[in-house]
Amino acid sequence: MRRPIIVGNWKMNTTLSDAVVLANSIKKAAEDLDCVEIVLCPPFTWLVPLAEDLEKAPKNLSLGAQNMWFADSGAMTGEISPVMIKNLVKYVILGHSERRSHFNESNALINDKIHSAFNHGLTPIVCVGELKKISEEKRGRGRPTQVDIKSDITHQLAEALKGVTAEKAEKIIVAYEPVWAIGTGHAATGGYAASVIEKLRAVFAKKYNQSLAERVRILYGGSVDSGNVSEFMYQPEIDGVLAGGSSLKAKEFISICRGAGGTS
Repeated sequence: MRRPIIVGNWKMNTTLSDAVVLANSIKKAAEDLDCVEIVLCPPFTWLVPLAEDLEKAPKNLSLGAQNMWFADSGAMTGEISPVMIKNLVKYVILGHSERRSHFNESNALINDKIHSAFNHGLTPIVCVGELKKISEEKRGRGRPTQVDIKSDITHQLAEALKGVTAEKAEKIIVAYEPVWAIGTGHAATGGYAASVIEKLRAVFAKKYNQSLAERVRILYGGSVDSGNVSEFMYQPEIDGVLAGGSSLKAKEFISICRGAGGTS
């Protein structure tokens, strides 16, 4: 059985004092949520103080980085290397739609980062999703109708898995995040997200085997909150959520974790 996992991506938010208060509130709540794995991804600048603060946190709570470069060091102004974060975090988000769109990250670059993450003992949380927002005419109640997007998403995943062994692929966490749902308040329905995730799981089955595909954890991300998390977690194909704005409020994020663990 795949263990539910909730990832909080704080993006470019929080001061240090805000980050400490938020992390400690979640740390306290995590003690009663051992059925759910919780990952906090603060800005790089707060990783060291939070790693120290969470040193004695429950085993189900860990830190993740929001990104990294694939090289260990070099002339890459403003970047962070895996060597710099590997003793602070367990996970690293790679291929987030904001990185793909604002920084023109390609599938090949993301693949390089995935290999580098594994080489340094980090578990990649690989994001895939529609790169362009689907027009309102093609959407119904905040979700796309039957448009041909799944092939593009499966291509992103297939490219991400190039050269990745079965042993490593099983450890990857995939997050399906439709760009049109991120920060818009228009989440996909649980059923629609599950149908896309089923296609993603099929990519693992085709490249590796069905047994491995059924062990990989795949999440949904995009306007997730405490009011809709149960709709996603009700779907057998969905193993958790990647939360953005809702992860910045302790009470809301804890409610999401409880909803995912069936303890709300």
